[in-house]
Amino acid sequence: MSDDKTVLWTARDAAAATGGRLAGPAAWTATGVTIDSRKVAPGDLFVAIRGPNFDGHAFVGAALAAGAATALVDHVPDGLPADAPLLITPVDTLEAMAAMGAVARARCGARVVGVTGSVGKTGTKETLRHVLSAQGATYATEGSLNNHWGVPLSLARLPEASAYGVFELGMNHAGEIGPLSRQVKPHVAIITTVEAAHLEFFSGVEAIADAKAEIFEGLDASGIAVLNRDNGQYARLAAAARRQGLTHIWSFGTHEEADARLIDCSLHATCSAVTAVIRGERLQYCLSQPGRHWVMNSLAVLLAVKALGADVAAAARSLSSLQPVKGRGTRKRIKLPQGAFTLIDESYNASPAAMAATLEVLGKIDPGAGGRRIAVLGDMRELGDRADTLHIALAEPLRAAQVDTVYACGPHMKALFDRLPEAMRGAWTETSVDLAPIVTAAVKGGDVIMVKGSLGSRTGLVVDALAALDSGRESEDKAASRTTNQPQAAAQGQQGPRG
Repeated sequence: MSDDKTVLWTARDAAAATGGRLAGPAAWTATGVTIDSRKVAPGDLFVAIRGPNFDGHAFVGAALAAGAATALVDHVPDGLPADAPLLITPVDTLEAMAAMGAVARARCGARVVGVTGSVGKTGTKETLRHVLSAQGATYATEGSLNNHWGVPLSLARLPEASAYGVFELGMNHAGEIGPLSRQVKPHVAIITTVEAAHLEFFSGVEAIADAKAEIFEGLDASGIAVLNRDNGQYARLAAAARRQGLTHIWSFGTHEEADARLIDCSLHATCSAVTAVIRGERLQYCLSQPGRHWVMNSLAVLLAVKALGADVAAAARSLSSLQPVKGRGTRKRIKLPQGAFTLIDESYNASPAAMAATLEVLGKIDPGAGGRRIAVLGDMRELGDRADTLHIALAEPLRAAQVDTVYACGPHMKALFDRLPEAMRGAWTETSVDLAPIVTAAVKGGDVIMVKGSLGSRTGLVVDALAALDSGRESEDKAASRTTNQPQAAAQGQQGPRG
């Protein structure tokens, strides 16, 4: 949504974009667009999306009562006042919202970057938001709204006066990213990396690379592809870009031919010191997020900044003030009567590559006196027939990180847990609900505890339970909120975040 409450849509412009007709007061303006009636802010345009689980038309009355300026509908819902402000479209409301997105994209002169990849999409998107915001009005996808309804919703929220736009594109099946990219029409396309994720739906990593390469479909011949030169799928992705007519293919990594080349980095528990050359410009900068994976994605960010025509040196300086996103590395000191422990929340999503990268960060954090390194792990989803094998493979990064104790939940994590040394086994349970009280009973002052799992594993419940120890209260209210108030993505049938 627009943070500064600028007008995104007038009644007249929205009606023209959707081909709809206005009912009720026709002088409204909308300062936001939403599809979730629970998150309506005064002045929002509420879009009544019809999904497999819920029909948004049933919540139009609630949205208007919460202050929505109008509701985009394909019919007049029952029970509304005769003068209810409505925009009635002759087509499905998702199609109408996509039409609004197309108009918003066409009228905005922003330089636009699209971001995809098996790992690091949201972090890279948020980093771009951070560094570009210091240089001009910047709009970026909220959260992980990166699918067939999230992208048109994000486009419909694009302020006309934006100087930069950053959009995340996700998928878990082939053929999904191409249509999204054609809607976004990015000037620059980043593929952070291609890894073993969503293997349940693909024949192998090469097929995942082909699906990611669909992002090039939205670029014209002047567009710039930004690719990971160190990734095993680089050549395949570069070839796909060339087939799409792209001649500007830039790369990042440690490879001597990379356009954004890592010269040196010093990895610390809370930050990284980086020396890199970005298209011939040597830079030294401090990255406030720890981990080599963040260092590599910072190269992609700075290369995209260069491709967008913004100030690369200024962007590099901005990296020292980057803050983590909830569920993706946020840290909190939790006070107990006998001391305090450090909680690292990585509960939003997980894949083999992301697990390994996060465990490497955990290994660089020294526990306090008498404390332990603890990993709380939930299942990694959508890995198909290789799921158990890929979970078992986490034993090595756990060992390398010198993790003292592992708590785990989910059937695939059982395969890993059973193969860990006896001294490393904390507890395994079927679900995170069962695991949370075990972990909270075991944690003590001086511990460093990291929680990570796929969204469907609901390891966020463990985070909530641990955070509640800070005040001594149980986390039943938060746990209930996670259980009953899932994001609209779940309500619309999307199975977790998309890669």
